[in-house]
Amino acid sequence: MNDIHLGVVFRPQSPPERLRDVALAAEAYGVGELWLWEDCFLEGGLTAATAALAWTERLKVGVGLLPVPLRNPAVAAMEIATLARMFPGRFLPGLGHGVLEWMAQVGARVPSPMTLLREHATAVRDLLHGRTVDVDGRFVHLDGVALDWPPREVPPILIGARGPKTVRLAGEIADGVLLDSGLTVGQVREARARAEEGRAAAGRTGEFRIVVYLELDATSGGLAEQVEEHAREFSAAGADTVVFQATGEAPDPEPLLEACGRLVGGPV
Repeated sequence: MNDIHLGVVFRPQSPPERLRDVALAAEAYGVGELWLWEDCFLEGGLTAATAALAWTERLKVGVGLLPVPLRNPAVAAMEIATLARMFPGRFLPGLGHGVLEWMAQVGARVPSPMTLLREHATAVRDLLHGRTVDVDGRFVHLDGVALDWPPREVPPILIGARGPKTVRLAGEIADGVLLDSGLTVGQVREARARAEEGRAAAGRTGEFRIVVYLELDATSGGLAEQVEEHAREFSAAGADTVVFQATGEAPDPEPLLEACGRLVGGPV
């Protein structure tokens, strides 16, 4: 299993006080990545990520995803840069539309989510790379904004996507795409091709990461075999990382951590 990264989701249906034990277990099992969600109205992604990073030494922690309607891009860049400097190479931020019904519920929904995502993600990425940003877009307005403490090691900006337009946008402006659970192997292959179309259109080269969520019933038997089978299938379809999530009805991630640990040589 050296050809693909494995991760596990700490679903926010679990109480936040469980996170410390889960993060320590993930590191002990040798699982490379722990992913957090910022679902309304459960747990804050950046606060949880900060705690998980502080409790561990090697574990990478991702937030998939931070809904862009909820944060000014300058604030988002400040927060991401702070974590990237405190925990270099270990924080993986994802940006996305958020669930539109939730965005409407809090008064943050915009008439063109794609435009907002493009403007927001572009501004955040530019700020993290130490650029001074002047933009007067439809939704994002920044006047000579630059970070005083840009990260020395800039984390990859991932965009969470379901539809083909958002996947293509990720290829065009981001460093990777975070694909939602429920996709088939064929759909992951199609998403990879769509993202590459966006990269080619923008003239972008370099590393681009495909991260795929996959839901498994953590109470079922043969979890290690299921994890290995799915990881190999999605790797062959072009995924770089497979992140396993338990169901909302049985959200405890520790069985999945143990199953992934068996594959990466962690304790059993």
